[in-house]
Amino acid sequence: MSGVGPISQDWEPVVIRKKAPTAAAKKDEKAVNAARRAGADIETVKKYNAGTNKAASSSTSLNTKRLDDDTENLAHERVPTELKKALMQARMDKKLTQAQLAQIINEKPQVIQEYESGKAIPNQQIIGKLERALGAKLRGKK
Repeated sequence: MSGVGPISQDWEPVVIRKKAPTAAAKKDEKAVNAARRAGADIETVKKYNAGTNKAASSSTSLNTKRLDDDTENLAHERVPTELKKALMQARMDKKLTQAQLAQIINEKPQVIQEYESGKAIPNQQIIGKLERALGAKLRGKK
């Protein structure tokens, strides 16, 4: 250990201070202080909703209300029952599992499972891939 100096750490505190006010802010502050000393009336205005993250009121605005009236049904479109049954039948006729069919059309097995259970949001591209892979018509009359 000879020749090597002691290992030392810098334990000095680091002090971080706010930025100094800009020239315009200083000028305003000086004017307010001068008015206070002179005894003049000083008007203070609270900014609307300043310093809060919450909305001004919990009631809905006119635009929000209109949106609610226009879109009563907030649920996504789901896979129709005919498509679910046709997909399952075509897959079983080809003796494919959901995972095998998913691999053929380059989708995740979960996609096939969602289509067959009726939870998927219909996507015409995926339905087209399924029709080509299974050689069956899954959609209605073209």
